[in-house]
Amino acid sequence: MDKFRTSCHSNGMDKARPGPRNLITDVPGLRVGQAQDETVRTGVTVILPDDRAVCAVDVRGGGPGTRETDALDPENLVGARVDAVVLSGGSMYGLAAGDGVAAWLGAQGRGYPVSIRPDVPVAPIVPAAILFDMANGGDKAWGLEPPYRRLGIEAVQAAGLDFALGVAGAGYGAKAGQLKGGTGSASIVTPDGYTVGAIAGVNSFGSVVGGDGLTFWASLFEIDGEFGGRSPAGLPIGADYWGLAKMNPGVRENTTIACVATDAILTPVQAKRVAIMAQAGMAQAIRPVHTPFDGDVVFALSTGRRPLGDMPDRMVARIGALAADCLARAIARGVYEAVAWPGSDTPDWRSLAAR
Repeated sequence: MDKFRTSCHSNGMDKARPGPRNLITDVPGLRVGQAQDETVRTGVTVILPDDRAVCAVDVRGGGPGTRETDALDPENLVGARVDAVVLSGGSMYGLAAGDGVAAWLGAQGRGYPVSIRPDVPVAPIVPAAILFDMANGGDKAWGLEPPYRRLGIEAVQAAGLDFALGVAGAGYGAKAGQLKGGTGSASIVTPDGYTVGAIAGVNSFGSVVGGDGLTFWASLFEIDGEFGGRSPAGLPIGADYWGLAKMNPGVRENTTIACVATDAILTPVQAKRVAIMAQAGMAQAIRPVHTPFDGDVVFALSTGRRPLGDMPDRMVARIGALAADCLARAIARGVYEAVAWPGSDTPDWRSLAAR
């Protein structure tokens, strides 16, 4: 046991701390932009790397909606490198946010070069995933002009290091179980200098809280009271217990969509492993998860600033584990920071905690 403790101390895993913002933008080389439409009750989040970044995706939910995820297979032409990642509300209509982001990037000359001819535009690679927020009371009578292309452009234009949590971006119209959902983010920085972050739009069928309706399933991973500071000691976890899950789930009416990121240099195959491992963060934060009613998707980005060192497989495992914990914290923070719309019959976490 003493030898094991020494090993843990030597790599610093027990001393990692959130970055200065406790946001995915603590990962060097990343910015995030968000836009929302209050009337429609929907929004878009764009994760924008400074340069083309290695990206992978892992899909676990039974009802996913995605764009350009096949381009992330390492054997395909673009080498699993992307110009942006988009998370959006709007169900299948929300995939058009990727069109807006691609148009903006192309206008900036950012994208995959498809020809040496100067009159041929580049091809921005913009994978995306959507969640269902169509039945939340917003005005969806948009006819032939859904707002998502516009929202995608507005979001990418707003990209910066700081951004709002809760009722913002892709999580604006979300509902997490029987509570108001939202957009959450978190980060971790290791003593040896690696940064890992996560961002999520939380619209799950499952519950993010335990039997008391307030303690987050992710409370074991909470740092410095970042989502309420409630002790996990009283969490009832029994077979077939779901807490405040949605009572009547509809097909494709749910989904948690997320992106994790690191400054470690990863190959596409290594990034895929990190995306797979990060899915465990959803299981740490939502009960049940990856159901037939959800379209759960996790992207993994590498901004490629720090080498993995002489034990690369071990470092990939470490980064994947940190990504899972960050994602669990991000999911809880998204619900913790969310505020219900005026007159809504969906309560938010803070209103319940104040009773």
